[in-house]
Amino acid sequence: MDLASRPAIAAPLIIFLSYVIYQLFLKPSTLPDLPIVGAREGDWFPLLQARIRNSRDVKAALNSSYVQYKDQATILPLLDAGNVILLPKSDTKFASEQPTDELSMHEAAQQDLQTDFTTITPALTHDPIHIDLVLTKLTKEVGNLIPDLAEELEHCISKYWGTSKEWTEIPVFEKAQEITSGVTNRVFVGYPLCRNEEMLKLGIAFAQDIPVSAMLVKLFHRFLKPIVAPIITLPNRIHNSKFEKILKPEIKARLAEYDGRASTEEKGIKSDRNDFLQWSIEQAKNIGDPKNWKINALSERILILNFASIHTTTFAVTHALLDIAAASPELIPELREEIESVLEQHGGQWSKRAVAQMEKLDSAIRESQRKNSLVTVGVGRYVVADEGVTFPSGVHVPKGYRIAVPGYSVFQDPEIYPEPKTYKPMRFYNARQDEKDGYVKSARNALPTATKDFLAWGLGRNACPGRFFASNEIKMMLAYMLLHYDIEHLDERPRNTWIVQNRIPPTKATLRIKRVSRV
Repeated sequence: MDLASRPAIAAPLIIFLSYVIYQLFLKPSTLPDLPIVGAREGDWFPLLQARIRNSRDVKAALNSSYVQYKDQATILPLLDAGNVILLPKSDTKFASEQPTDELSMHEAAQQDLQTDFTTITPALTHDPIHIDLVLTKLTKEVGNLIPDLAEELEHCISKYWGTSKEWTEIPVFEKAQEITSGVTNRVFVGYPLCRNEEMLKLGIAFAQDIPVSAMLVKLFHRFLKPIVAPIITLPNRIHNSKFEKILKPEIKARLAEYDGRASTEEKGIKSDRNDFLQWSIEQAKNIGDPKNWKINALSERILILNFASIHTTTFAVTHALLDIAAASPELIPELREEIESVLEQHGGQWSKRAVAQMEKLDSAIRESQRKNSLVTVGVGRYVVADEGVTFPSGVHVPKGYRIAVPGYSVFQDPEIYPEPKTYKPMRFYNARQDEKDGYVKSARNALPTATKDFLAWGLGRNACPGRFFASNEIKMMLAYMLLHYDIEHLDERPRNTWIVQNRIPPTKATLRIKRVSRV
C-alpha cells in the first residue's frame, strides 16, 4: 500500500506541506513596501527568486542596490539571512547608536551563528560576561601584554614559518591560523599551556566548527533544528570536551589558589598571572554566582573566545600578507625601514607606543581591511522594539526584521575612496599626514578606528570589543614577519572567495619566504 494513503502518515504530511505553502506563499507580509534587490519583472515569487539570485552573486547584488538605490532602503533577500532591510548609508550612524532593546546585535549574532545549537552551553552566549572583560580588562592591559606577545610571536613564527635561509613555500592561511592560535592563547591561558599543541588544534577546530555547523543548521526549519542539531554539532561537542579536559587541571589549581588566598591574610594580594583565564576566575568570584566558576563554564568561555578571535585575525593576516606581497616591490623595504627605525628608537624593545608609531604598516593593514573586509553588509541588527523602528531616511521597519547598512559598497565608492579597486597601502598614512588638527582627528585613520565609512570593525556601541588588542597583535605579527623574512613578490594577488555574504581569503594560496639575518 502507498505510504501516503495511510492516515497516520498522510495527515502529518498534509499539515506540514500546508504550513510550508502558507509560510512561503500565503502568509500576509509585513515587509515595508521597498524595491526588492534581485527581483525581475514577471517573477512569480520575487522574494524567493531574488534570494536565490542574490546568494549566487552577493557582490553584484550589493553593487546593484548601492548604484540604483543609493539614497533609499531596499529589501535584500539572502539564503543565509532572510529578507534583509538594507538601509541607505545615511542611516548608518543612527542604526549603530540605538539601544539594544530596539535594535539587537546579539539577536543577529545568535541567528548568524545559531549559537543556541552550535555552542555547548547556550546560556554563556546569552550572558556574555566574557565580553565585559574584553571591553575593559583586555583593552586596558594591551600595553602590559605586549612583551608576552612579542615572546610568543618569535616562538610561533619561527616554528611555523621555519628558519631556513633558502626559499621555502608556505600555505599562507594555514600558517597564519597556527601562529594566531598560539599567540592569542598566550593571552588567553598563559605560558606554558599556550604551547600545548593538542589544545591549540582543538581551538582551531572549534573555530571552524561553529560557522560550518551554523550554516548546516540554518538549512532546517526551526521545528526540526532541535532534532538535527545534536547530530550536526557532534564535532563541536567532542572538541569542547577534549579542550576542557586539557584545561581542567589548570583551572582547578587556579580556583584552589584563589580560594586559598581569600581565606588567609593574603586576601588582598592579586595573582601574578595576567591572562584571560585568571581574569575570568576573578570576575566569576566577584559576581558571586557559582555557575560562573564551574570548570566547564570557564573552559567554554575560553573556547568561544578562540572562535571569535582566531578566524578574524587569521583572515586579516592572510589578506595583508597577500596584498603586501602583490603590491609594488618597493613596499616591503619601505615598511621594513619603518619597523627597524621605530624599534631602534625604543631600544629594540616592543611596546604599545612602538607599535602605534608604525603608521605606514598600520595603513597597509587598514587598506587591506578596506579591500577585503569580512563585513559586506554592516551594522547587522534585528528590530526587537514592539512598535518597530523608524529610521531618519523615513523607512519604518517592523519588529522581527533584520536591518543592515552598506559595507562593501561603501568601501568601493570612488567618492569616498578614490581608485577603490586598487590596493593603495599608504592611503590612510597619507590621510593621517594631511590632518592638521592634531592627534584625535589623525587617529580617525588608524587601524582600530571604526567610522561610518569604515565598518570592518562594526560601529557604535557594538563595535568589535577586542579591536584594540587585535590591531596590536596583527601589526606585531606583520612587523615580525617583514623584519625577519624576505617574501617573494606575487605577480597577481590570489582572489578571495564569496560564500553568500561572507568574503573569505584564498585558503590555498602560498608564498615563498626565507629567513634573513637581522643585526
